[in-house]
Amino acid sequence: MGWWWGAWRDAGSGRATPESVAAVAAGAAQLPAVFQLLLWQAPAADPHGVSYPAFGLLCLFLVAPVLLPVLGLLHGWAQILPGAVVADVVLRRVPLPLWARRLLGVTLVGVVWAAVGAVWAGVSFPTAVACLAALGVVPVLAMEYARVRPTGSRGLWWRAAGASVVLFVLALVGGPLATAVGLIEEYEPPPLSAERVAGVWRGEDGAVLELLPGGRAELTRMPGEPGLRATADFAVCDGAGSWRLERGGVRDTVVVRLAGGESGCGEETVWSSGGTERSPELFVFFGDPDSSSPRILTRDT
Repeated sequence: MGWWWGAWRDAGSGRATPESVAAVAAGAAQLPAVFQLLLWQAPAADPHGVSYPAFGLLCLFLVAPVLLPVLGLLHGWAQILPGAVVADVVLRRVPLPLWARRLLGVTLVGVVWAAVGAVWAGVSFPTAVACLAALGVVPVLAMEYARVRPTGSRGLWWRAAGASVVLFVLALVGGPLATAVGLIEEYEPPPLSAERVAGVWRGEDGAVLELLPGGRAELTRMPGEPGLRATADFAVCDGAGSWRLERGGVRDTVVVRLAGGESGCGEETVWSSGGTERSPELFVFFGDPDSSSPRILTRDT
């Protein structure tokens, strides 16, 4: 497990110390609440309105008893225990309580992992630092609890299980409350107008949709609804057609139809508004939205 894991084992018995067990157990205990907040926040920030299938959530809960301890161990091994060693060795002369030094050490280790994420995964560095620092709070406090009130490993895991339920309920209630008071901003698609929609839109695989004033459209390699007897999720359509703008309760839509219905492209394809005010998008799902990605068009500037 590395030198830092060895530093947090009881030299007499060779077993993990109560503090290291508390760090792993607390890291696992907070994950259900973290997942719940992510599941609540993700649809609110999703520009395409992707839903999460109930079956997938059920599978997540079924594997949670096996998965959570493993994730807690990985989190403790990667961030919490190295941060505690940094606090105990490098920051030992900093005039702060032990728990505060360890939280600072955990945050410093989180900065390193955030930098790795920013370089390799393209995630936002400040957001990653804030999230990793927040993920270190509960394990560090659990370590302080185990230091002040030593107890056996089994007792620590039972306490972590009870705390996990409490944290999950708080997240379950806190998500809607945070949205209601504006802490979590719900995504609002940009409104469309005929003037804003008119122009050239481009997608993947060379797809081009030119929407002309008066409702005429020119399609080049455009994905479209394939018709009732088709076996593919979508057809590739070329030619002239028509379009119209429709107002929706949540999203405005652009309805495109190829004239003549050649090659199974006679069905109407409904493109929904997405993106932002500055960078609007049109998107559509073909097939099952729960198992497919949206086809996206962006407007030429």
